[in-house]
Amino acid sequence: MPSDEPVSDDLLTIPNLLSLLRLALIPVFLGFLITGQDLLALVTLVAGAVTDFLDGFLARRLHQVTKLGTMLDPIADRLTILSATIGLTYRGFLPLWLLLVVLARDVGMLVLGLVLARNRIGPPAVTWRGKIATFLLLASLPLLVVAGAFPATAWLLEPIGLVVAVVGAVLYWVAGIGYAVASRRTFVQRRNDTPEPSANLIRQRRSPDGR
Repeated sequence: MPSDEPVSDDLLTIPNLLSLLRLALIPVFLGFLITGQDLLALVTLVAGAVTDFLDGFLARRLHQVTKLGTMLDPIADRLTILSATIGLTYRGFLPLWLLLVVLARDVGMLVLGLVLARNRIGPPAVTWRGKIATFLLLASLPLLVVAGAFPATAWLLEPIGLVVAVVGAVLYWVAGIGYAVASRRTFVQRRNDTPEPSANLIRQRRSPDGR
């Protein structure tokens, strides 16, 4: 969502409800994918993509950009990527190592987010590498699902989808490392900006009467 829009604390907004609907569709999509109902999985995936577009569009159009919405959108992206990677690996469309790469990166980002939250530091700004990585990973999903739903297209769409997914996974890690470096820089800067207590202040803390 655009940064120039005012961000509110509202919860019950149309964009937020669409984001919650998108989250609710993720396990449905995974269930269809694992059970081999590829056409229904494709329909569910498209429905999720439509809600993703609508929540961002309506948030800007209705001026309903919220803190909750800015949190739900990246969470939905990551859960969609992870669930689809699990399902496609289970079906044999993706190699196991690719699933482990995506899973390890998401776990690392979760740990980083918890550390930042504990130190009251906001998340690093999203980079173009992160945006491209997410776009490529999400773009590879319909290619691979269509290959499963329509076997006649598998000879073309499956290798293309795999290449797009691998490139996206590489950029996913590059972006993750960039976020970690930016977060470390923020830690160092905050430490340098924190004034050291003087000797007199330390002495006063140890002895309330100043002696």
